[in-house]
Amino acid sequence: MSKLRYQFRFYPTTEQVSLLAKTFGCCRYVYNWALRFRTDSYQAGKTVNYNDSSKALTELKTKPETEWLNEVSSVPVQQSLRHLQTAFKNFFDKRSKYPTFKKRRNDQSAEYTTSAFKWDAITRSLNFAKLGNLNIRWSRTFKSQPTTATISKRADGRYFVTLVLDEQIKQLPKTCKEVGIDLGINRLATLSTGEQVVNPKLLKVKTRKLARAQRILSRRKSGSNRRERQCIRVARLHSRIVDARLDYIHKATTDIVRRFDTFCVEDLNVRGMVKNHCLARSLSDASMGQFVRLLEYKCAWYGKTLVKIDRFFPSSKRCSKCGHIVESLPLSVRSWVCPECGAKHDRDLNAAINILAAGRAVTAQGGGVSRVKPLGLKRNRRGTVNWEQHA
Repeated sequence: MSKLRYQFRFYPTTEQVSLLAKTFGCCRYVYNWALRFRTDSYQAGKTVNYNDSSKALTELKTKPETEWLNEVSSVPVQQSLRHLQTAFKNFFDKRSKYPTFKKRRNDQSAEYTTSAFKWDAITRSLNFAKLGNLNIRWSRTFKSQPTTATISKRADGRYFVTLVLDEQIKQLPKTCKEVGIDLGINRLATLSTGEQVVNPKLLKVKTRKLARAQRILSRRKSGSNRRERQCIRVARLHSRIVDARLDYIHKATTDIVRRFDTFCVEDLNVRGMVKNHCLARSLSDASMGQFVRLLEYKCAWYGKTLVKIDRFFPSSKRCSKCGHIVESLPLSVRSWVCPECGAKHDRDLNAAINILAAGRAVTAQGGGVSRVKPLGLKRNRRGTVNWEQHA
């Protein structure tokens, strides 16, 4: 059994929209209040944990000025404290920065546990405490009982419900094939078989339309209804780009996972790469990190193997024929000729072949899904290289 998250869009009634707005507001208020409470307590020399915050929340609900917190279900409000506790744990484990305050204009969410909703498998209805049944568009089926349900509102005004399920995933048939994958900007992915996954560059396609919408937004008066409407228009443009990109990457990774059993990729430092202001937008639009994340969890689902190669492995500079490593290879060079053996290489295809060879060396040593730096590869200082640019 595996933990799965299925997301469905739903269409709330007018009354539900009003109640959801109150619920989101209460969750946001409690999260920000608890963050301020814990920060101030720490600065005063007192450590506050989740239990202390929970006791303080009980007292907060009894105060006359915050009695409105009782108008919504208590479960999502209590879950806000657990989310804050998780944020602090990630901070102390150095996985994230210090928690920040939530804002009204960002995406909103409220998490419900099994005590706050009921699922009827026969009528396929989901009933939430103080909210009632939701008009959900069921785009897929499932058999298990949801353990948690999260209602979210996007910045573009759309509502979604995400269910956490325990489902048995059907394994894909074995193909006994291996592939090396080189990720890039010009081509989203190049396979060692010679196949290419095109980078759709969706943000670049919508740049002019998005820039015009944002210029209009900058002229709107803060707090006006026209500004609120324009904010939604800008958010919808961003949502279309995000949804199209995610749909494209899902289809590409699923197709690759179906056809191969072992996948070798580089452990790219995407967070560090986007600090290059010249390539930041193109790198973000390509979503190479998202590509690897989707590939990774699908391999775990379907019993496939993912091998991550060290990010400093010279996959592009190394000749896949003789092993010669050139000293420099600028990003503008898309093809080159090896000065040692005279082999002509496409930069991305050569890198994918080298990544596959390094991944085979890792699996031969008994490694599975790991980040291992291949051994026995020494930098060769001999000779120069002849560049051949693509037209």
